[in-house]
Amino acid sequence: MVSERAETAEVIVAGAGPTGLTLACELALAGVRTLVIERLPERVAQMKGGSLQPRTQELFELRGLLEPMKERALTREPGGGGHFALLPVPLDYTAWDTAHPRPLAIPQGDVEVVLEERALSLGVTVLRDTPVTAVAQSEEGVVVTAGGRRFEARYLMACDGGHSTVRKLLDVPFPGRPGTYTAVLADVRLKAASEHVPTAIGHASTLTRYVGEDWVMLVPAGGDRYRFTSGRTDGTDAAKDRPVTFEEIAAQLRTVYGEETVLAEVAHASRFGDATRQIESYRVGNVFFAGDAAHIHPPFGGQGLNLGVQDAFNLGWKAAAVLRGRAPSELLDTYHAERHPAGAWVVHITQAQRVFADPRPAEDVVELRKVFTDLLRLPEANRHLAGQMSGLAHSYELPGGHPLAGHRAAGLDPSLFHDGRPVLLDTAGILPAGLGAVRAEPAAGLPGALLVRPDGYIAWAADSESEADLAALAGDPCWPLRA
Repeated sequence: MVSERAETAEVIVAGAGPTGLTLACELALAGVRTLVIERLPERVAQMKGGSLQPRTQELFELRGLLEPMKERALTREPGGGGHFALLPVPLDYTAWDTAHPRPLAIPQGDVEVVLEERALSLGVTVLRDTPVTAVAQSEEGVVVTAGGRRFEARYLMACDGGHSTVRKLLDVPFPGRPGTYTAVLADVRLKAASEHVPTAIGHASTLTRYVGEDWVMLVPAGGDRYRFTSGRTDGTDAAKDRPVTFEEIAAQLRTVYGEETVLAEVAHASRFGDATRQIESYRVGNVFFAGDAAHIHPPFGGQGLNLGVQDAFNLGWKAAAVLRGRAPSELLDTYHAERHPAGAWVVHITQAQRVFADPRPAEDVVELRKVFTDLLRLPEANRHLAGQMSGLAHSYELPGGHPLAGHRAAGLDPSLFHDGRPVLLDTAGILPAGLGAVRAEPAAGLPGALLVRPDGYIAWAADSESEADLAALAGDPCWPLRA
């Protein structure tokens, strides 16, 4: 029974995963009354997404969230580096100017714990066991029916996953291609292990073992705990909706790692596929789509969680600026303009990896893998793919004329951005005192003055004081946000 009187918020976020919670934090940091509704009664404890890419770590560090995540990481020690299609050459992130040159191994549930604690501390309301059942919108806003209650808001942020209810209710097309296989993901404990079972997190190419038609990837998670991923190469994978059984996992462990490898417990288990889809518009009226609700793709390289979090960092400050009257409503249109190409690139690069990562490749693909592996050993080729896979190379097309506009601002003090506001920096003493710029130490490769967006990208830059440069600054949509 739906109550007649609607409860209100400025923004409703559907979905309490990493994307939705990041978005809620960004909105609440700007004082926006934010409500998160989640269909599940409690957080999924399964490890799922297992790493934060360097660019995502940079973004979390801008808000003071990275250290509590490091405390929950599976290991603080250097891992085996990133990978492209499980090829045996680590991606070298040190070729990019970043303080976080390797992925951070951390279960998705622990990322959510940190984000939810921050969101609650900022005044966000999180309602679980509250599935969305209806969405209606007008020029003024949206009305959402969820969990037998009625909610009204200016905007609805759909972060409710690859099977997004909001997307289905609004009949938003999700074009793409269906999956080619089904695999199992589970959190397990081992009673006994053979010598073939890995004992430490290493490069992804060393963690997968093939025997006959079965393959298994075991990622150590501390003590006798592992993240288990498995599949078959003969096309006999189980239907995606069939429950995963204890014996199914135990049998694959015995087959791949030997009879002396004994399963003790399966904590969580599910099946997943490699379908590839992306919606055509990230904005539908007053509804915005982010994370898996907007795009799904094969899991190669650990892109999914990171792509969604980066969507949230882009959308959050823009929605807050518009709601607070600090920016025109047109600023929200740049969310699709900037993030749809980013999602399309991840779809592209994960599809390409599908060919190389085939556990039983055709003879020609085997030879192609050898050629590509040799290319990865070339510093420039490795640097290019490392930048793409980590997100460090990503940039936006922004007006302003300076070649660094739209690029990430590397080497700056992250504490300057803890309040989620743009920062005007003057490292060369070229800006008038009345502009309120922060005087900062010069950073390698950056100009003398720059305006950095809340998501860490350069909005405006100048190498010298000039009327033209200052006029461009005054016209930048980020500039009024500092007030």
